[in-house]
Amino acid sequence: MTIRLSPREWGLAAAAGALLADQATKLLVLYGLGFAARDDGYSLRVLPFFNLTMHRNPGISFGLLPVHGPFGYVLLVLIVLAVIGALGLWLWSSARRGLAVGLGLILGGALGNLIDRVIYGKVADFFDFHAMGYHWYVFNLADCAITLGLAALIYDAFFRPDSGPGANRQTGA
Repeated sequence: MTIRLSPREWGLAAAAGALLADQATKLLVLYGLGFAARDDGYSLRVLPFFNLTMHRNPGISFGLLPVHGPFGYVLLVLIVLAVIGALGLWLWSSARRGLAVGLGLILGGALGNLIDRVIYGKVADFFDFHAMGYHWYVFNLADCAITLGLAALIYDAFFRPDSGPGANRQTGA
């Protein structure tokens, strides 16, 4: 028996997977490893190029648009809710699996970070990759899902099967 999923179902599954993975890793790091009680900057070396470093992000993915104060917080939450709504509508009408999965990853990541913002006031970031003294932004799985989702949208925009030369050409007499 083969189960065939519609693009919408693929996208919803991607959103649910991204959200669950993000929240599970945050719970593990924050409460399983005790990072919730640590100050920003607390770091645990895991590998020579990877640390778990506590950072509470007041902005969106990778520290963009940091907000301070109640007005900025409410404004950011409303913007994120509007983006989630728009992406949800796009996902609902999506006809291609790759596009739907990309949208689902973005939705799951955005929801994961929104949950943090609503519960804690900031987003918990802790993945810290570094090499030769240079550190990338500290991030979480929600940020990864959003980035992979954006890559899927870009791929879909440029390489989807119906976007090649002659894709819009009609055949017939």
